[in-house]
Amino acid sequence: MSGCCVVSPAESTPKEGCPGCGNKGRPVSLRTVRAILKPDIAMGSGDPRFCPNPKCDHLYFDGTTVALKTAARVRIGIKESSDPVPLCYCFNWTRGDVRDELQTTGKCTLVERITVELQADHCACEVKNPSGKCCLGEVRKAIKEAQDFLQRQSEIGGRP
Repeated sequence: MSGCCVVSPAESTPKEGCPGCGNKGRPVSLRTVRAILKPDIAMGSGDPRFCPNPKCDHLYFDGTTVALKTAARVRIGIKESSDPVPLCYCFNWTRGDVRDELQTTGKCTLVERITVELQADHCACEVKNPSGKCCLGEVRKAIKEAQDFLQRQSEIGGRP
């Protein structure tokens, strides 16, 4: 499997967190930051971090520079609440795709399809995903949330 989905040892965190919410953030490479931010936006050369707080408009910070989510070329899935909400940046899967497949077939095979691509080394999460990490965790979470939602809808609709 590609190295993008391998968990690496915990890295040290800066003493100061995200200027917007205080979250310590997740380390990302400058390569990821450059791939995600619009060409006219520059980050410092420090150790950039991704702010995963869905309610915070800050995307990246490095102690001297901050990039807001509006500076991104792509929608930032974890920070979006309305569709389309990206889940997999390598293969362009969204939260809507999960719901559609579940409603149509009763199951979602996205994890299996992404895993096949990972095994074929077609993954580039470390660059394409704004968080710099594998999307499978977010995909699994979205599938579970969609299954729970559809189950609740079914229960409500099935009552007299």
